[in-house]
Amino acid sequence: MASLHIKNIHKNYGDIQILKDINIDAKDGEFLVLLGPSGCGKSTLLSAIAGLDDVTSGQIIVDKQTINHLAPDRRDIAMVFQSYALYPTMSVRENLTFGMRVRGEPKEKQAKAVQEVAAILQLSSLLERNPGQLSGGQRQRVAIGRAMVRSPKIFLFDEPLSNLDAMLRTEMRDELKKLHQRLKVTTVYVTHDQIEAMTLATKIVVMNKGRVQQIGAPQDIYEKPANIFVATFIGSPRMNCVRGRLTNTSGALSFVGAGNAQNPLQISMSELQPALLKYIEEEIIFAFRPEWLSISSQPESSVGHFEAMVDVVEPTGADNFVVFNAKDEVVTARLDPRSGVPGQKLTLSIDMDKALFFDCKTESRIA
Repeated sequence: MASLHIKNIHKNYGDIQILKDINIDAKDGEFLVLLGPSGCGKSTLLSAIAGLDDVTSGQIIVDKQTINHLAPDRRDIAMVFQSYALYPTMSVRENLTFGMRVRGEPKEKQAKAVQEVAAILQLSSLLERNPGQLSGGQRQRVAIGRAMVRSPKIFLFDEPLSNLDAMLRTEMRDELKKLHQRLKVTTVYVTHDQIEAMTLATKIVVMNKGRVQQIGAPQDIYEKPANIFVATFIGSPRMNCVRGRLTNTSGALSFVGAGNAQNPLQISMSELQPALLKYIEEEIIFAFRPEWLSISSQPESSVGHFEAMVDVVEPTGADNFVVFNAKDEVVTARLDPRSGVPGQKLTLSIDMDKALFFDCKTESRIA
């Protein structure tokens, strides 16, 4: 096991910047997830850690040793690819031991490693089969097993579940979580799937356009996103973000939406946090997640309350995703099943203890 430190990493292809001043620390045994949309640089960063791609500048440090200059086979890092990368003419046993055989390790050591890994990954009955005779989930377990037999300092996973169907992805997420809890090996995992990130990670690194947007524990990222990109990228349905301004009329504080100039959405506010005081009469983004909304019987003049018309109801079984029109502001709520009927007017209440505010110009969170 090992700690990983990424210091001031830049990666350029000619004049194009792929990675821009990346700084990340992963403690020994952490499960670090690099999360972001396609093209954000997360797979390039993973390849740089593995040694498959050089960096333009910066340091990659494993256990206090800079490894930039080391060849991939000398970094003591194992990588699991999206495509499994199994040898189709070799048996599962031969795929698992391929690296050990190349390194000339004794057959007794190979056999012991295969026995231990196969037992953990439930591959013992499949050792003599070829990859073509396996399901997608079984092939993925073989790819993971091939990395495990090396007993590396760090595991790297490059979107390993993206080729699996939804049910199998869920099962494999559970397997990976249990595997990490058992082995406690430092792991860096790349995905664009926020569910994978939230369920697997001890720490998430959100990336966009080659830059780190936020680093934190999954729940912190979800509840306190650093900026609008993180707020809207994490969460399904996405976070409600309403543009408007804060007003103070004779001591009565309120948020006034910008969607309808003649008849705007108005939401009464309680005492503002100090960081928000300088934004009175300034444009601001008021944000709240769909599950922070509830149906209320109190008047819309109450703090955090507003009236809205049901536009669309999307039943999901456990919940209803209800899309509202609130004076030309589109707002989504996550409500109990059978809640909401198109055309129905309801009073909604925002959990103001969780509500967030963002600067319109910088898109950074204010409070």
